[in-house]
Amino acid sequence: MPEQSAQPSSARSSAPYDALLLLSFGGPEGPDDVVPFLENVTRGRGIPRERLKEVGRHYFLFGGVSPINAQNRELLQALRKDFAEHGLDLPVYWGNRNWAPYLTDTLREMAADGRRRVLVLATSAYASYSGCRQYRENLADAIAALEAEGLEPPRVDKLRHYFNHPGFVRPMVDATLAALAELPEPVRAGAHLAFTTHSIPTASADTSGPPRDHGDGGAYVAQHLDVARLVAGAVREETGVEHPWRLVYQSRSGAPHIPWLEPDICDHLEELHGAGAPAAVMVPIGFVSDHMEVKYDLDTEAAAKAEELGLPVARASTVGADPRFAAAVRELVLERAAAERFTAGLEAAPPTRCALGALGPSHDLCPAGCCPARAPRPAAAGED
Repeated sequence: MPEQSAQPSSARSSAPYDALLLLSFGGPEGPDDVVPFLENVTRGRGIPRERLKEVGRHYFLFGGVSPINAQNRELLQALRKDFAEHGLDLPVYWGNRNWAPYLTDTLREMAADGRRRVLVLATSAYASYSGCRQYRENLADAIAALEAEGLEPPRVDKLRHYFNHPGFVRPMVDATLAALAELPEPVRAGAHLAFTTHSIPTASADTSGPPRDHGDGGAYVAQHLDVARLVAGAVREETGVEHPWRLVYQSRSGAPHIPWLEPDICDHLEELHGAGAPAAVMVPIGFVSDHMEVKYDLDTEAAAKAEELGLPVARASTVGADPRFAAAVRELVLERAAAERFTAGLEAAPPTRCALGALGPSHDLCPAGCCPARAPRPAAAGED
């Protein structure tokens, strides 16, 4: 293929890495899995089983099956297809934090297969405790479990945050344009864009990212705002229409007395309606795939609120297994591999690091104090 032949062989090399691990949240595959899955998610919090059954009602509305696992299988196939088509001989594995295939089992399989250096792609694009640090803690726990079994686990490194990579941003632009096209023509030009992401406690947001980024909203809010500006700007350039926009939140959980990021998407829809907005497009920039929090919190709950208000809405799709996202992962793999070779003195120059927006490419190695935990726990793929 022309793209391959135009590149030196070293530019297509994943060395020193010999595998990629797709690391995700996991989800139930049937009604009997729902409560055990939620027990895994909430382990250590002492939540009664009856309460978990109530929490699990979202899953029961969809037959007890989370869409996330099927979507991860699609992404796995997209990654393997892209790698093969571009001459990247790198096996791709899959492990979850909270459901099968479990992370520890997958790392055990990788060790048995002789994998020694592994890159990790987490299905979370932004900096936060739950979106980055907690995945690193899970990796440390899995490594410790293998060591306790007398096995030699592979060394793991995590790919940098990819929220502002063109392969993540451009599919969101196209999805927003497609959602706008779904609205009735008379209200389309006046539609507001509601960029949505998972709400987290404000204390967690304020300490997200490296310590230099800590403050009001931290890196979590800053990164989402940067992506929202990019998408809104591209939509304006392609349509000639300036759509008002705002970053809003969804999927809040936890004690009501603890402050979380606001406004909630449903409250925002009420505000738009009250202000006379003719329509809205919900753009879930905070999510990699159309999993349960998208399907329920936006497609079910927020859509019902919009119908109650009489406000026309459409919802943009997430990047999912878009070939451009798979290509972005390949580019991130090759970038990180080249950076490791440069550090080892095997490359003459550092790699080009692709990023859009004002924030630039994220760090490769999470620094000390990045997205700190409530209580200190070991974490892999970082300086602490």
